[in-house]
Amino acid sequence: MGWLAAGDTYEVALVEGRVVARTASPESPAEGKPERTLPAEIRDRPEVIELQRFAEWLDRHAAECAAQVDNWMVSSLPVPTGLLVRVWPDEAWQEALRDIVVVGAGPDEVGFLRDADERDGLRVVNPDGETVRLTAPTVTMPHPVLLPGLEQLRTFAAESGISQGVEQIHRATWPKPDGADGSADRITEFAGAEYRSWFHLSARATSLGYRISGSSVVGSVRDAGRIVTASVGMSDPYTEEKAWTGTLTWHHEDAYGSLPLSEVGPVAWSEGMRMAAALHAGRTVPTDDAR
Repeated sequence: MGWLAAGDTYEVALVEGRVVARTASPESPAEGKPERTLPAEIRDRPEVIELQRFAEWLDRHAAECAAQVDNWMVSSLPVPTGLLVRVWPDEAWQEALRDIVVVGAGPDEVGFLRDADERDGLRVVNPDGETVRLTAPTVTMPHPVLLPGLEQLRTFAAESGISQGVEQIHRATWPKPDGADGSADRITEFAGAEYRSWFHLSARATSLGYRISGSSVVGSVRDAGRIVTASVGMSDPYTEEKAWTGTLTWHHEDAYGSLPLSEVGPVAWSEGMRMAAALHAGRTVPTDDAR
């Protein structure tokens, strides 16, 4: 984006997501020196206000793109190749999609997404370092617990300096134990984490992207074709001065009550444990324990 005149003295532009100004020079505009801060005399000019609004929209758009890709990945949803081709020219979509691991028609068609166009479809770099095409009508961006060869992908990414816009291969995962007790319906491992107040606990939950529903922190994912909600209990804000986390349970829309652990799928299990662990990690640490 170029520089716009803002009065007779200054020009303004978006630089790295913020509005900056420089002194206008009729003889050589490119030589104007950027100001450290936005001059007070142009802060209310229409050109500046519109640029600020545009910058805010770009931030919201980038966040929405990342959230959509995260949803595709967490739920391992099939995504039309044509859709990825259409959104790829948008820089915000590219930032969210670049180097996400996609899987095509078979488990061997896997790689880090590098490009998308109508002629060649998707171009990915596979774990052998080769650039290959994926032309399947749809691809998935699997949750890491479902990714074939996850450790190999992590090693390749580390050696190649790959950084993902949406956390996938380095997302914290919790594989479901083979011997999960089929008669149990809750996890107590992370219960009892103490917070200074209910408001601190709820703020921690929402900052991590989870919702507060009644007396629980909740997060929902699609696992094996159904929506499963993980819930971590919270103490009552009206009867307790401090707050504590409770047990972790899972529910789905077609069942009454908590799911038996044996019926919790691998993605729902991993995401529920991830949520409970993150809430536990944010607890108030007693002074004696912090030494």
